[in-house]
Amino acid sequence: MLTTTAIKVLEPGELDDALAVLDRDPVANAFVAARVQVAGLDPWRLGGEMWGWYVDGRLESLCYAGANLVPVCAGSEAVRGFAERARRQGRRCSSIVGPAEVTAELWSLLEPYWGPAREIRAHQPLMVTTTPSAEIAPDPDVRRIRKNEMDLIMPACVAMFTEEVGISPMAGDGGLLYQARVAELVGAGRSFARIENGKVIFKAEIGAATQRACQVQGVWVDPAYRGKGLSETGMAAVLRYALSDVAPVVSLYVNDFNTAARASYRRVGFEEVGAFMSVLF
Repeated sequence: MLTTTAIKVLEPGELDDALAVLDRDPVANAFVAARVQVAGLDPWRLGGEMWGWYVDGRLESLCYAGANLVPVCAGSEAVRGFAERARRQGRRCSSIVGPAEVTAELWSLLEPYWGPAREIRAHQPLMVTTTPSAEIAPDPDVRRIRKNEMDLIMPACVAMFTEEVGISPMAGDGGLLYQARVAELVGAGRSFARIENGKVIFKAEIGAATQRACQVQGVWVDPAYRGKGLSETGMAAVLRYALSDVAPVVSLYVNDFNTAARASYRRVGFEEVGAFMSVLF
């Protein structure tokens, strides 16, 4: 029997089918799943299109095409299909992000048309925990950022983003979208920091959250306070909040060259279970 395949933009009525695909790997798919659970599949609310790869009329794989291009549960045939659609559409994203093997395959097909990338981070260990380490005491001074503290947290967020990504989030639109995202996390109670003398010296956010898993992002320590263990005790505090208030599994991914951070996360209780890849434009 001849197998038929197709790609199309998902419609709002296909939400349950999309969530079923995302639920196959709740940790790796946390970012996309969190967006879909909040916004549904309407491109305007979702901030991009959700492409579906269908085999004999059954939805098998997804690709989120917004500010990021993110393949989800995609085999080689689906990746080729997504790459062809992305090539025809032209690059609209600022990055390609996803499980390392799939993302590498997707990028190999797009690089002749979209390259060169500004930076490629080919191996970013994916780390997970369900139980915090008993060896690291949570920092009691790490707390949720309040809605009236946006002016306090923003400089630290901008410093983290610029250091991590290599460009300022205030470029382009003057930082309006980035400020809106920070405000969203603060409003949801998922932005945490230690503040001394009116200055943020440690901060982190729970950037994506579903009932099954959440993802920590934006971990940052003021350069003047590095080397004092604040990242470990601070992360232990964030982990305590995440496991008690958000989801039973907490994940993050980190650059493989950041050996100090990887060691710190292991001491807090994280284990490496896979890898992501990021292509930055």
